Amino acid sequence: MKNTITSRYGLGLIAISTLCSALFTSHVQAASEDLLAAADPKVNKAYVRARFGKVQNKPFNANDPRPKLLILGDSQAQDFVNSAMEHDYLDKYQVRTRHIPAQCQLFLGDEADSGVADKDKALCTKVESLTTSKRQIQRADVIILASLWRSWAVKKLPQTIENLELRDNQKLIVLGRKSFGRVSLRHYLRMSDAQRKSVRNPIKRQFLNDNRILKQVLPPQVFVDQYTLICGAGQSTCPVFTPDAELISFDGGHLTKAGARYVGERIFTSPALSSL
Repeated sequence: MKNTITSRYGLGLIAISTLCSALFTSHVQAASEDLLAAADPKVNKAYVRARFGKVQNKPFNANDPRPKLLILGDSQAQDFVNSAMEHDYLDKYQVRTRHIPAQCQLFLGDEADSGVADKDKALCTKVESLTTSKRQIQRADVIILASLWRSWAVKKLPQTIENLELRDNQKLIVLGRKSFGRVSLRHYLRMSDAQRKSVRNPIKRQFLNDNRILKQVLPPQVFVDQYTLICGAGQSTCPVFTPDAELISFDGGHLTKAGARYVGERIFTSPALSSL
């Protein structure tokens, strides 16, 4: 009888262990499937562009009494739109957008002072720019600049801002760059949620240097230091996952839907954006 009880007890432990193992495997598999879905490049690229594209190059509506807000820039500007609109932060504004490719940068000044690469000059003569956008900039109450800032454009930004000739009653906001390093799905798929939450990738030193320059030349009421707000003050690394273990960026530079919610909550605590 004693041997029978012991045998049954042992079989029970094995069954419980097998069940726990199966449940754990099922949870890990589900988490991995969620991660793969969250990183789908086709879905994410469409998400990044959609909201920005709906109001791109559209004139302000004279019959809309809300203040006019104009966002100019590249895919960083597209990410900003999503970060704001996931939380309805800009609902009290008429929002319009202008897409200025990263190759061309947010620069307004003499062509001789431009740092656009020779291979990109033909493109940059055909697309939107601060020059072609200036009429709508003059009509806006709030102007937001967001870019994958290149070092040359960072150094020219004070002159660019001066050349915009903004009025005292216009508000300017400049978003610093953000980046999340190399996204390695194969590596993350083998991790638990707890492990994913602790993953941080290094920020390129040049990006941090450029960000430091922007912070030095622009007041807090204008500059949004995304690296500090998203990654932490003084950090040289950034999180790859949210506190809920959701992927922030699918490619290291652009935000997933979960990433946009996460980033929006943080950057809108800045003096520049919290006043909107």
